[in-house]
Amino acid sequence: MLQPYRDQFNAQFTPSKYADLISRLNRATRTTIEFRIAETPCFFPQSLLDELTRTGAELTDQLLDNPAYMQASNQTIPAQYLVPNENPHPNFMTVDFGLVRNPDGTLSPKLVELQAFPSIFGYQDILVPQYIETYNLDPNLQGHLGGLTEQSYWELLRKVILNSHDPESVVLLEIDPDHQKTLPDFHVYEDKLGISTVDITKLTKRGNRLFYHRNGRDIPIHRIYNRAIVDELERKNIHLPFDYRDDLNVEWAGHPNWYFRISKYSLPYLNHPSVPRAVFLDDWFARRNIESLPTDREKLLLKPLYSFAGKGIQFAPTDKELNAIPPADRHLYLLQERVTFEHTIQTPHGLTQAEIRIMYLWPDDGALQPAIALVRLGRGLMMGVDHNRDKEWVGSSAALCPKV
Repeated sequence: MLQPYRDQFNAQFTPSKYADLISRLNRATRTTIEFRIAETPCFFPQSLLDELTRTGAELTDQLLDNPAYMQASNQTIPAQYLVPNENPHPNFMTVDFGLVRNPDGTLSPKLVELQAFPSIFGYQDILVPQYIETYNLDPNLQGHLGGLTEQSYWELLRKVILNSHDPESVVLLEIDPDHQKTLPDFHVYEDKLGISTVDITKLTKRGNRLFYHRNGRDIPIHRIYNRAIVDELERKNIHLPFDYRDDLNVEWAGHPNWYFRISKYSLPYLNHPSVPRAVFLDDWFARRNIESLPTDREKLLLKPLYSFAGKGIQFAPTDKELNAIPPADRHLYLLQERVTFEHTIQTPHGLTQAEIRIMYLWPDDGALQPAIALVRLGRGLMMGVDHNRDKEWVGSSAALCPKV
């Protein structure tokens, strides 16, 4: 979008440079990256990124400052996963936006979804400089938000994840981490913060303490950087060596309850120009709160509340598809206004859509801080990298803008 960077990049791009980018990233993350990396970064004006970061913070505040919403969100946490000692606010926020074209030709952000769960903060900080160095881009370009530098970014991540604990007593907890596509991200934290990545099924519980095993020792865990997603536990029928309801002597960096509290469930409660209209499916069947929802099914999406990476989304759902959802489960789905996002990134394969994720960090004793942006490029119905595997100039990317 931002000239002259866009045209210059396209003119100077070569496949060999892209191959070099992939090699550099694999070396920097000590693994082979399995998801698709876009050939190009995205060049955005500072004014757009400022608008996105401001909007994401406004939406977050709108939820946390609403006692009625916080009370209602209690019901989102399944009883078997209700974890004690919840933090007063989430440590991580991600807010995804697409861009829509206004009648006057300008662009505005439109919310895709928001989630109080960590994204790939480590990997994204590696991706930004690799784009700049590999393609010999203007060194005045930056990828951090809110005035952060690489040094202050990692100081903030260290504060949020470690909270002054010895790195040996802090673990990144995941399900079968060696086979997750986000393994490159895990390796970055290991290298930068000195923490260990641990399979959630391999923990040991003694009394109200959790331990992990390393080099012949059982090491007590004081803080958990939580990356385990409950719907994956359910889908794989995984049995854990502890109960989420246990009153454990451990801190959470990313308390699990917030994954449910701020999610797709939040959309009907938000009132903001950037938020598409949405209702819970059980309300739609009861004809409640549907006045502003489009009646044309082609303009609707059906979304399960607790799925990851776009799983289960249906476009233009039919009566048969809606009625197939058991009445007892309808509160777990949203009917949402379908938004047409603008394709704004010029590539050799034509204009491409950018979905921009603003990623925030929120220390236990601090304020919400925009930290970095992640971009997904796509030309299909779905934006996830899995849905664009057979295309070029799509996938995981970064947002760059000139330093002020």
